[in-house]
Order: sequence, then C-alpha cells, then structure tokens
Amino acid sequence: MNGPPPSPPASFPAFDVSKSEQSDALTIVGLTVTYRARGREREVLQDVSFRIRRGESYGLVGESGCGKSTVAMATLRYLPRNGRVKAGRISIAGKEVHSLDAVALREMRANAISMVYQDPSRALNPSLTVARQVSEAFEASGATYDEALTRTAEMLRKVRIAEPERVMDSYPHQLSGGMQQRVVIAMALASQPALLILDEPTTGLDATVEAEVLDLVAQLREELGTAVLFISHNLAVIGRMCERVGVLYAGKLVEEGATQDVFARPRHPYTVGLLRCLPTSGRSKDTDRLDTIAGSLPQPGSVTQGCIYAERCRLADDRCRHEAPPPYRVRSQHGDQMSRCHYHERAIELPRVTALHASGDAPSDVSDNARNALDHSPVLRAENVSKTFHVPGATLRAVDDVSLELAKGETLGLVGESGSGKTTLAKLLLGLISPDAGSVIELDGARLPPRVTNRNDDQVKSLQIVFQNPDSALNRAHSVKRLIGRALSRLSSLHGPARDERLASLTQAVRLPDRYLTSRTRQLSGGLKQRVAIARAFAGDPRIVVCDEPTSALDVSVQAAILNLLADLQHDRGVSYVFISHDLHVVRYLSDRIAVLYVGRLLEIGPADAVFGGPHHPYTEALLSSVPTLDGHAGEPDEARDNSRTQRIRLSGELPSAASPPSGCVFHTRCPRKLGAICEQQDPPFTDAGDGHRIRCHIPVDELRVLQRRD
Repeated sequence: MNGPPPSPPASFPAFDVSKSEQSDALTIVGLTVTYRARGREREVLQDVSFRIRRGESYGLVGESGCGKSTVAMATLRYLPRNGRVKAGRISIAGKEVHSLDAVALREMRANAISMVYQDPSRALNPSLTVARQVSEAFEASGATYDEALTRTAEMLRKVRIAEPERVMDSYPHQLSGGMQQRVVIAMALASQPALLILDEPTTGLDATVEAEVLDLVAQLREELGTAVLFISHNLAVIGRMCERVGVLYAGKLVEEGATQDVFARPRHPYTVGLLRCLPTSGRSKDTDRLDTIAGSLPQPGSVTQGCIYAERCRLADDRCRHEAPPPYRVRSQHGDQMSRCHYHERAIELPRVTALHASGDAPSDVSDNARNALDHSPVLRAENVSKTFHVPGATLRAVDDVSLELAKGETLGLVGESGSGKTTLAKLLLGLISPDAGSVIELDGARLPPRVTNRNDDQVKSLQIVFQNPDSALNRAHSVKRLIGRALSRLSSLHGPARDERLASLTQAVRLPDRYLTSRTRQLSGGLKQRVAIARAFAGDPRIVVCDEPTSALDVSVQAAILNLLADLQHDRGVSYVFISHDLHVVRYLSDRIAVLYVGRLLEIGPADAVFGGPHHPYTEALLSSVPTLDGHAGEPDEARDNSRTQRIRLSGELPSAASPPSGCVFHTRCPRKLGAICEQQDPPFTDAGDGHRIRCHIPVDELRVLQRRD
C-alpha cells in the first residue's frame, strides 16, 4: 500500500480494576462469548473491553449479527442455554456479575440494572393492567402495594404520561407504541438503577415520539445519575444521546472514542462505511447515490487470519490479510480514540463503493422530452378520498377528504405520526379496503373499482406493495424461486424459457445472487428477504409500488443498498412509488414530492425541496425539528461537512383521536403557532406557496416564512 507508514501501535490502556470498581457503572474486560451450535463452539464476541462511567451514556453500534445484543445479554446473564462467557469479566457498580449466586443476581437485576427492549409490546403482559405491571417493579424493591401504586402514578408523570390514573387502568393494547415504550421505561427506572440498557428502544417510533422518548431518557439520566448503554443502528440517535461510542464488527470492538471524534473523523474503514450509508441532509436520489459496504459479515465463529474486516475493506492489502491489527490509540479533540486498523490515519479517505453522483439519464424506454411531458400527467389520482371505520361506541374517520396525484416515474413520500392515516390511505389506493362513498381513485384517468377483488388483472398488476416486514409477506416454507415464480405465473404471456429468463432478469435487477434461488426465506438475512419481496412486487411490471416502511428494520448498510436499488429500478422502469416512512431523511432522499398527514387530514403537499426547505406547515416544522441528525456528510473529509442545526420544537399532548378530532384546524390543540379563535373554529383552506407547494394553515405563507427563518 502506498503512502506514509502508519503510526506505531499503542496498546489500549488496561483498566485499573480497583478504580473502575468504584467509579464505573459498567466495566467489561476481555469479554469473549461463545455459542455452541452443530457440535462446536463459535465465538460471537472476542476480547471486548469498555467501561461506562456513572451518569455517562455509551453507544454501541454495528450491523445486525455484530454482537451488540449479546453484550447486553451477557451483562444481564441472560445468555441462552447454548451460550457462555468463555473469558473476561463484567462488573456492575463494583459487583462482578458472574460471581453472583442466584439470590444476589436477582437482587442486582431488581435494583442495579434495567433493560428496555426494542418492542415494548413484547415486554408488557397483555392480560395485566399498566398499574399492576409497573407497581410490581416497585414491590420488587420492597414497597408495599399501596406505596407501589402511589409511586407508579408519580413515575408515569415523570415519563410524561398525562392522566396517569387513566393509563394505569388501561391494558397495553389500548396504548400507542410511544405510550407503551414510556410505560416500559417507567418500569425500568422504578428501581433507580445504576445502569440502564436500551436495545433499539426507538425503532418503529415516529419522529416526534422518538424525540420525546430520547428527551425523557436524557432528562431522567440527569436527574437520577443513571448510566446508559444505548444499542442502536440509528447513528444519528447515538450522536445525539451518547458521549462515547463503540463500534462492533463481527464480535470485535474495532473503534471507540468520544462520539464527536468518531463521527467527525472515524479511524476505521467500517465506521467510515456505516456513516456514508446514511441519507444525510441535502442528499437525494437525483444528485447522489448512497455508498454501501460490499460483502457481508463473516459467519459467527469464523477463524480469520489478519484483520476481520479485510475481505470487505477497500483499503486492505496483504499486510491486512495476514497481520491482525492491534488497538492503535491516538489523542483526538475530545479524548482518546482507539482503532483496530493498520491504516487508521487514512481511513477517512476510503474509496467509495458506489459513484457519488447519480447518473442523470432518463429511463431507457423514455426519452428526456417524453419524460418531462409524463411528469405532469398523473398515472394515479385520488380525489376527496375518505375512510370511516365504525367500531362499538365510536366512528373513526381515519382518512378525511384527501386529494393527491402521482406522476409516472415519481416518488410521493407520505409522512406523519403513527395514527395519521398513512397506511390506511395506502390500503385504499391498493383496494385492500373500500373508501367512503364519493371517493374517487383513478388509474390513467380510468376509475378504479374500490376493492382489489373487483379489479381486472392489469389493474391488480399495476399496483403492488412492499411491506415493512418481509417475514410477514413471504412464506417461509417456499424457496425464493417459487415465491417469485408464483408471481410470474400470473402473467399468461410467460411460459417455459421466457419465464426463466424473466426470473433471471428480476433477480439480477434486485442484485439477488443466483445461489439464493433454492434457499428458503428463513435462511436469508433481512436485506436479502427485502430484495425477494421487491422482486416479487416487480414481477408483473407494476406501474405503482407502495413501499410501507420498507427499510425501518434494516441496518444502515442494508438500507443504503435497498434505497439505491429502489432508485435504480425507478430509473430503469419508470415506476412510481408511494413511499411511507417515519425516517424523514430516507423520505427526503427518495421522494420527489412530500405529503404530510395529520389525523387523516392532508396538511401540506409539494416538492420535497420546498417542503423540507420551507416555509412549511407548523406541524411539518415540528416533525423536521424532531429528527436527530449527523451534521453534514458524516464520514466524508472535513471540507464536505456543514454545521447546520435545527432547534427542537416540542409538541404538547398526544395525537387526537380520529373518533373525536378537534374542530377548526385539527392541529390547533398542539400547534405552537396557534393564532386564536380562528384556528379553533374554522378549517383553514389550502394556500399556494408556489411551484405546486400547498399549505393548509391560517397563517399566511409569507408570515410563516418570516417566522421560521427568524426561529
């Protein structure tokens, strides 16, 4: 490898155990964990060492399968039966975890350490009220039943739950996802633990609820002095919440340091790759392609000579393949920074896997002039679409008088909090549920039957969907070839060789290697499953594909590959997307236009640049301010970065019920820019902000522009 020689290795400082026992909430030294599978032990963690000081927040990042959750399970001594700690030691608040007997271990779990899991619904018993479940946590700490109920109400108020007495009488299914997560956090904090472990606690939450949960954790951490181990694949959340971060790859800690240092100038190629996968502010499918990380994680327990990342690293040379890098240590702006890379000084210069700029060519079957003309001709039109659900004791208006259009080759992003009507609107377009009388949905100017069962084959093939969770949409018992082949069998024109050729073309288009065609979906990673789901959706040459949170559960590296794939398929085939996501960075990257929904009402719609750049509806403004960001182009050289920040706008109260929406403007009960009686009494009309950008607000567009610039 060319260039100056690397700095000599310096051993990462060994922990002074006696001091860490007294000053650290968590100390992990030389942790090696194995799982026994198929008759042999496989190392899933190798010599992992880090510490979390009292009151500190430490982030742990890396792809799925890197060992993040195994660290948490080993810390709690919750490893499965085939797992064991082969070497190393774990100390919590001065007590060595693996030396505790059963009674002492139970006491430690009850009083010194708590954990919040990704899915709150799995942590709550559906047959018990919130009061019973939270009070049990206090009773385990020695409180009487009456004391526990009193403290339960106090803790629910502390986690910002309004009317805690009402919530205490509720069952988990009666609460929103954000409310459930706050209840779980209340249970976790009941014992005022020295260490709180958060394992993907905000995945699946919308932007405002995520921001509230993160604010809550930060506030309670400050009040109670609780240390936090924050596990997440959302690097922006880690950047906001954690003072220090560790990067795990294939069971090894490959980089560690102050979060600001690691994210501003990463010193391991893997960290650089993760940061470049992010669809950061200012990037879109029309100007930039997201970088990806080639290859995949090695199999757990693989014995690797040299650097474990060498097979995926574009800086690797013979030295990397034969000589394992020691932990190099450098002094950065905010403290020591460790990297297991021979060329850590040049990691920031890692060559990109994908070209930085997207090609500006039109799809192969559409000329530039034709495409420009088609951009203004809607392939799908919805006019005055509403949907009312009748449930015992209530009438829910889930979608209320929504009108929008979708052009050929265009992506329309649907955003809004959970319960705003995004998925219901998508199901109405697909014909999975019937709209109210008077609703109009047209394809190429022809009215579509309300239900998919009444649509002809061409209409059904024209509108397809890619779900958030491919596991729920793919039969685990069938091979990939059969799953895609069944979708192709609906095409009467394809038989024999033509069908096989079409299958090969689809798998090539979604970058699915032929070797996976005979695999069952249960044998595939999340990213590969989603590629199968996309291939199946494209089997019938759809005109429109609804993407309902297709990347929310994926690692950033897999997400980048899927987003590039969707952009490429749109470029090549001229397909249109309705793209639903809570991740506004992802929506901004892929979307040409944005529609903002709130309690079933369309509050704003327009070109993505205009909606994100402003002026925007006050609700859109609050959504955008809630999104955690990494400043500029993280992982790029310093000159590529920008230090812009947005001040967080906190919305008071919960999303109103669709059964009893507010009068006047539906947003007035939470609006930080409410004018007065006019907002409470009159439904605002749409006003034109220019270039097809429309905002439904009583505040004039020019005044919104001035207010939002001033803030």
